[in-house]
Amino acid sequence: MNEELEAAALVDREQKFSIDVFVLARLAVTLALIGGSVLVAAPFLPALTWALVLAVVFVVPHRFLERFLPSSIAAGVSMLIVGLLVVGPLLLVIERIVNEAAAGVAYVQKAVQEGDWQTMLNAHPWLASLQHWIEVRVDLQAIFSQLGAFLTNLAANLLRTSTGQVVTTLLAFYFLFFLLRDRAVALQTFARLSPFSNLETGKIIVRVRDTIHAIIFGTLAIAALQGLLGGFMFWALGLNSPVLWGLIMGALSIVPVLGSFVIWIPATIFLLIESRWIAALILGLWGGVVIASADNLVRPLLIGDSMRLHTVPAFIAMLGGLQLFGASGIVLGPIVMALTPLVLDFWRRRVGPDEPA
Repeated sequence: MNEELEAAALVDREQKFSIDVFVLARLAVTLALIGGSVLVAAPFLPALTWALVLAVVFVVPHRFLERFLPSSIAAGVSMLIVGLLVVGPLLLVIERIVNEAAAGVAYVQKAVQEGDWQTMLNAHPWLASLQHWIEVRVDLQAIFSQLGAFLTNLAANLLRTSTGQVVTTLLAFYFLFFLLRDRAVALQTFARLSPFSNLETGKIIVRVRDTIHAIIFGTLAIAALQGLLGGFMFWALGLNSPVLWGLIMGALSIVPVLGSFVIWIPATIFLLIESRWIAALILGLWGGVVIASADNLVRPLLIGDSMRLHTVPAFIAMLGGLQLFGASGIVLGPIVMALTPLVLDFWRRRVGPDEPA
């Protein structure tokens, strides 16, 4: 009898072991496939991110178009409208900045060649020692010639880099078309494949949507604030076209990595060349303290409140996301930071002491 029991126990252990081996094998294959899919999709992550952002932001007007047009045509029209609203103004801003940068370099070179720099130094006796040092050790014409060559090479490098950005932009609009047209199928597929319950999956989708809205509308609010602050100071200091430059500073503050400093720093240098020392000091302090504070302090506070996150994790999410994912990290970082406490709360409810395991 004991021998029969031992034999039965041995058979059970062998079956359990075989089951565990098959489970582990299936798990290994599944993880390998998921990892391979992530590696395959990684190069397209920026395009997918911006396509998702545009789809979430413009889905309401797209639904309006779907009332009157077939789904494919409505998606194409929505994609065209989004392109005009997003890409068009960006190209105008870039064209204006390139032209002004070229004019600025030509102005500085002309000022050096005609002796305006020397006249400025002679007008301020307290700069005599600096003037002597510059005359003896520095060839300003050679420096600005090298600067012109550097800017030319930089423009060529930016042109080569922009080719990749153009491809990313085209892919983003390609993905946007299908996200708008097939959004219901995409949501159903995500809900079916999600390891969480339908209620929990719905909360994840809502949290992602709310986070994207918070990032976009918070960024637009900060852009309006920075453009207003910059344009006001340009007007107060008597610089040309304060409204236009305020709009450009606001638009540039939306672009990750860039910002309004692309405008107010060259303007400060221009005021220095014009011997307007006080105005240059005021603009430099205004840009470095007031305008920069709107970006570094107000943005995390505003976006963090909308994301239901403290200012510190919101700040870390944006800067850490930029460092980890590049430009798309300004969206991916906050999404990851916002979803983490939500998913942890799901697990707490499942295995917490007040809930059945």
